[in-house]
Amino acid sequence: MTNPPGSKKGQPVAPAVLGPPPPLPAGGLRVLPLGGLGAIGRNMTVFEAEGRLLVVDCGVLFPEADQPGVDLILPDFTPIADRLDDIEAIVLTHGHEDHIGGVPYLLRLKPDIPLVGSRFTLALIEAKLREHRIEPYSLTVREGQAEQLGPFGCEFFAVNHSIPDALAVAIRTAAGTVLHTGDFKMDQLPLDGRLTDLGGFHRIGREGVDLLLADSTNAEVPGFVTSEREIGPVLDDLFRSAKRKIVVASFASHVHRVQQVLDAARAHGRRVAFVGRSMVRNMGVARDLKLLKIPEGLVVSLDDAANLPPEKVVFMSTGSQGEPMSALGRMASRDHRHITVEPGDTVILASSLVPGNESAVYRVINGLARWGANVIHKEVAKVHVSGHAPAGELLFLLNAVKPRNYMPVHGEWRHLQANARLGAQTGVPADRIVLAADGDVIDLVNGRARITGHIDTHYVYVDGLAVGDVGETALTERRILGDEGFIAVTVVVDEATGKVVGGPFVAARGFADDPSAFDPVLPLIEQALNSAAADGVIEPRQLQQTVRRTVGRWVSDTYRRRPMIVPTVLEV
Repeated sequence: MTNPPGSKKGQPVAPAVLGPPPPLPAGGLRVLPLGGLGAIGRNMTVFEAEGRLLVVDCGVLFPEADQPGVDLILPDFTPIADRLDDIEAIVLTHGHEDHIGGVPYLLRLKPDIPLVGSRFTLALIEAKLREHRIEPYSLTVREGQAEQLGPFGCEFFAVNHSIPDALAVAIRTAAGTVLHTGDFKMDQLPLDGRLTDLGGFHRIGREGVDLLLADSTNAEVPGFVTSEREIGPVLDDLFRSAKRKIVVASFASHVHRVQQVLDAARAHGRRVAFVGRSMVRNMGVARDLKLLKIPEGLVVSLDDAANLPPEKVVFMSTGSQGEPMSALGRMASRDHRHITVEPGDTVILASSLVPGNESAVYRVINGLARWGANVIHKEVAKVHVSGHAPAGELLFLLNAVKPRNYMPVHGEWRHLQANARLGAQTGVPADRIVLAADGDVIDLVNGRARITGHIDTHYVYVDGLAVGDVGETALTERRILGDEGFIAVTVVVDEATGKVVGGPFVAARGFADDPSAFDPVLPLIEQALNSAAADGVIEPRQLQQTVRRTVGRWVSDTYRRRPMIVPTVLEV
């Protein structure tokens, strides 16, 4: 990647808009990110070598407020839809939804694509796939293990993250070696004793890494990560001071955080109930794999917990991101069947704020505070530490690996750019730092990684059982309906003359409560239609446009609003 005229030497820059890529040169490696660049979520990267494909991760992105009705956002599988038989495997770095949530939708297209991942990661995705009635072929791997997947030689490395069993993967091909960190941090005192394999990173760095893909989420944050162990004493103090019931909300996959809650509950004579389907499912998986240690009698059912004295119970819940239908969201709206938040209760949000969820989270916090709860979150107490490496750890990684080419991944644009600057600071030449967007094609040829083209990709929306049926047009209409309301106008005209013989009739939703508000526009509609008929315009579609323009102009002049206007012209 070269610097454009006027750019500063040593500063990595974003590529210009490119067309379709040329054929991959013989002996080259192609990298196609289908998600995870420019947003946190929907992580998916496709590697191509010798006519075969390897997919690393296949996650989802959760919708924002301007995407009403959308449940999930998937990567766009179109670029590989006609090459599913070429896929050797899907390698999963860890079990978070933004890395595995899209797997069921890809396997719907070809159920026998092998899944490769750690024990816990595969257990989580297999439980999810059972809900989709898909039985996968899976290969369990662990750190230190190597597997040959077609032309891709994969070696796996242990990394810390906010979920057990996370892995980085080195991919060896004829074109060179790629190291993909997945999501990682370098906690030096992890609760499970499983350290990020710094020695392995040094070793592969000495062997030679031609392209490093590294987690960018915390690239703007200076220093080193706080150890997960520092959360335990804070939880212990909060449990000691709590006088009534405690609700702790966290990600349903954060086994280490749940373990700390269990330990604090046991120390203070409280029982624990898991709340939320994903929390119950994931902690069951963690217990079966002996990743979660639950003393006998500590965990009780939700029904039993509801009958315990408030000072003797802890509810371990989902909903830390403010999802309105989650367990915590229903508590905030007083809509939970078992749990009612009351004055004196303690609610702990032991998680980070995923970008885009801030408003939803604060809405839940305010809802809980309204009922008198003492709400504790990361801004008022150390109840969460990040699972992503800050700048100091990324510099350590870069200096250990010494990659010939560097590609920041997993982050918004500001994160990717910050990570690119770290690469430049450690000596990676600016023209070997790849700042790419989803759909950009990166070819590693003769030791150089360059963006060689672009493949159009788009968000694929999941809306209920529909996948891909909702597009930007439908979302725009939903936003208009939500923001401005809906006006339906029905008029009956004479088939021969086009003159009004019935109506106009106006019905509105989400616009005004007073039906008489539309009285002034009725004669304007009739006048406009009769004028059109006098000019020989009698075709219903043209008359509908006349109605839409007339009502739209009146609404804009009167209310400065732009509701959705649906005219219907009936002929008699």
